[in-house]
Amino acid sequence: MMLIPLAEIDEGLRGEVGGKAWSLATMAQQGLTVPDAVVVPAALYRHYVKDADLAERISLELSRKRFEEMRWEEMWDAALRIRNIFASTPLPADMQDGLLRSIEQRFGGDATVVRSSALAEDAADTSFAGLHESYVNVRGPDQIAEHIRLVWASLWSDAALLYRRELGLNPANSAMAVVVQRIVVGERSGVAFSIWPEEPSQGMIEAVWGLNQGLVDGTVEPDRWVVDRDSGEIVAYTAAEREEAVVPGASGVELRSMDSRRRNSAPLTDDEVSKIHAMSRRAEDLFGAPQDTEWTFSGEVLHILQSRPITTGRSEDDDGSAYSRSWYLSLRRSFDSLQRLRDRIEAEHIPAMIADAKRLAETNLAALEDEQLADEIQRRARLFAAWRDVYWEDFIPFAHGARLFGQVYNDTVRPQDPYEFIDLLSSQPILSMQRNHMLEKMAQLVRKLNLTAQLEAGQEPPEELRQMLSEYAGRFSDPSPGGGDNRQILELVLRMAQQGQRERSARNTDDLREQFLRSFKSGDRSQAEALLELGKVSYRLRDDDNIYLGDVEAEVRRAVDMARQRSERDLPQDLSPEDAARILREPDYTIEAAVSDAQHSEAARTDLLRGQERQLVGQPAGAGLARGRARVIADPGDLYDFEAGEILVVDSLDPTMTFVVPLAEAIVERRGGMLIHGAIIAREYGLPCVTGVPAAAELIRSGDEITVDGFLGIVTISKHRR
Repeated sequence: MMLIPLAEIDEGLRGEVGGKAWSLATMAQQGLTVPDAVVVPAALYRHYVKDADLAERISLELSRKRFEEMRWEEMWDAALRIRNIFASTPLPADMQDGLLRSIEQRFGGDATVVRSSALAEDAADTSFAGLHESYVNVRGPDQIAEHIRLVWASLWSDAALLYRRELGLNPANSAMAVVVQRIVVGERSGVAFSIWPEEPSQGMIEAVWGLNQGLVDGTVEPDRWVVDRDSGEIVAYTAAEREEAVVPGASGVELRSMDSRRRNSAPLTDDEVSKIHAMSRRAEDLFGAPQDTEWTFSGEVLHILQSRPITTGRSEDDDGSAYSRSWYLSLRRSFDSLQRLRDRIEAEHIPAMIADAKRLAETNLAALEDEQLADEIQRRARLFAAWRDVYWEDFIPFAHGARLFGQVYNDTVRPQDPYEFIDLLSSQPILSMQRNHMLEKMAQLVRKLNLTAQLEAGQEPPEELRQMLSEYAGRFSDPSPGGGDNRQILELVLRMAQQGQRERSARNTDDLREQFLRSFKSGDRSQAEALLELGKVSYRLRDDDNIYLGDVEAEVRRAVDMARQRSERDLPQDLSPEDAARILREPDYTIEAAVSDAQHSEAARTDLLRGQERQLVGQPAGAGLARGRARVIADPGDLYDFEAGEILVVDSLDPTMTFVVPLAEAIVERRGGMLIHGAIIAREYGLPCVTGVPAAAELIRSGDEITVDGFLGIVTISKHRR
């Protein structure tokens, strides 16, 4: 059966229709008002995956690295590639014909909502809320069938993979049913919690004008009511700043400004609040667990759109620091939310960060007494910590702009290469490339004036080169403790001069841009152009934000270096601000030595070397093939030892470290993801790049002969330095 009506779903079909569809069917059969809907059973998903041999291709994407060791950035990359597989793989002909015919008979050209209903979701102890896709205002058999495939693909979204890892579920055993629901265009919509987790004796209701999507994705702020669980009486009310509402558009939904009547009126009356709470309590009684229920009012009729158990969850990333799944979901922002975030970042955060770094740079640290310097170090450390919090709260979520563009590009253009969209985002004036350009200009001057022999002999550079060195040092902070002096920078320039200029990777993006824009109807083209612009800014700031943050951090390090210079002790180069301030106040203070895992690293390397040749598998992040001698960067100061033609191997490449990339043949990084800094800079130069290689900087040593395959994501160690 292609489509199963809600009225025909019983307990025996629960395993085929998923938790969301089963709860809708149960509520409809118990007399609650649920919009007309049918279910595409999981059997069709399995048939599609088997017919197109998708299981093997999905397994390949998820087997590059142990599932439990994948960072969220790597999960996003894998999910993007898998989504592209679904988007570019048509339904089998027999399924396509039968599905289109059934949809036409049921809905004709009526607008629908296409929702996920994964088989493991919305059980009493799990909830996949917000992890799988739903599409609002989808019309016509062809569009509905296409969006069914996209919902199937969302079974493999990064957020869904993360949650399955958290629950210990095997992704290979997952399957997806889909609910196709006739749309109810509600004037007022929201969610109701039959129990409020913060206070179990109360329930909570949130409401917005228009459709629910604005509330769910965080675009529209809701009014909130807290009610007594037993009586339904209102305990507290918080009004929202009502400016906009989400409404159906020509296709999908759009955000519109509201008229003054709605702006000045709460979406619900007190009686309607009580009615919604009573409905949520009835759903709780029906399913035997507290419920999170989504609802909408069409006229005076209260419709239930979906209901699921209330659950919570936490996880840990691969660095061991705890973060909530809700934090991860908060990174996935809507276009309108990202636009507001962009305005705040460009108009407020970046100018303020630049001003703070400049103010700190102008402070005469040498004139401060020891106690004053200790105070200054602590102030700077607090300032940097505050900016680091802003980085996590605003800059990191804004990176989703590039991801959002990539998803839309792939869904509309259907390219063979799932990362083709990045060519439209790159080749921008990112700060790390401006830094490299300054170094290359100095190298050009050395070649032009034949200065190599003179400089290698230790003679003073000519005035023009000295000015360029001074301008460079004044503009860019150095990543190494103590900072690189002019002599180190000059040696780097000499190596670049001897190698010759490395050109940035040339791209003709005009055709790609037109190809993308042609995928939209004329009325939607301006929105597509705005999304492309947002993606470009997001991509650029993904690299630039670390430069701005690094400038503030460099001023913390400068104050710490001053403390080190005043001490007569042999202090570590990575002296912390806390220890530096303490030493200034207590000269006899003893620093506790950090525990080294060098023995563990050596054991891992010994195991690796048991074979004469060994492959390390990571994520393909820059197309190409290169072979050469590895240069492992264990400390930023190692960058100044980098030789032309070597392969850059690093645990985590910061944008302040990418100035040696013009000398490199390829890049290998432990941290994974197509939008991390190593991958970004590698694509700018057209270098092979593999990211997400576990323990890359431990298993590879400087001097090892390695081959980097950026097509497959494989690093081969063919000759080890003993």
